[in-house]
Amino acid sequence: MSTNMSEPVKLPIVVIACRVLQSSLAQLLPEQMSRNVKFMDYGLHRVPMKLTDALQEALDDVSEPSLVILGYGLCGNGLRGLRAGQHTLLVPRTDDCIAILLGSYKAYVREFSAVPGTYYLTKGWLESGSNPLQEYHEYSARYKHADVMWILDQQYQHYERLALVASDPVEMALYRDQAQAVAHFCQRWGMRYEEILGSDDYVRRLIDAAGALSQNGRALPTGLAADLVLIPPGGEIRQEMFMR
Repeated sequence: MSTNMSEPVKLPIVVIACRVLQSSLAQLLPEQMSRNVKFMDYGLHRVPMKLTDALQEALDDVSEPSLVILGYGLCGNGLRGLRAGQHTLLVPRTDDCIAILLGSYKAYVREFSAVPGTYYLTKGWLESGSNPLQEYHEYSARYKHADVMWILDQQYQHYERLALVASDPVEMALYRDQAQAVAHFCQRWGMRYEEILGSDDYVRRLIDAAGALSQNGRALPTGLAADLVLIPPGGEIRQEMFMR
């Protein structure tokens, strides 16, 4: 049987994302996009080189050419150098997950402009133990108290605010007590505690773009190029791709 060469070739869609986006993606991914999803451990962010290696391994394990949604920002350059290989990669154009959780880069800029010295807490950071209070406990097992506090002072003395970002009121309520315990510890540096309810708008735009691109698309839909990075087969993620 002959093949109609003009017929669009649909790329299968694969999702490789940080577990911090699991709840949003689970609710929003249409059935045809939810068949091949892999969520990566939160803790990989703590060592960007490990994040790069883990993501490259996950990409290389995808056997057929696919459109791969990467549910990450640049994440401390953890995505820099990631090779697309036979795949097409679709990535949010953000420094980290905060803009994704807030719903837009514009929302992130608004928060940054209001309080540049903000330490953000999320469900993922709390579950992975990536926060000042947990670091205090980890360092205290190895160093003297004075040395521990000197190390932490160097890291956190310039922050003004600790903000818990949650995707919905239920998540906010579930993680409030943990976040407030961290905030109480951070009063040493004068941080005030605030809560910010996020939005799933960024995730929706990511999914919409993937749906359009899977139909043999070679360019991002109009209006989405500012928010997303598209890496063609054979390409490599570079830091400058995320600059605005």
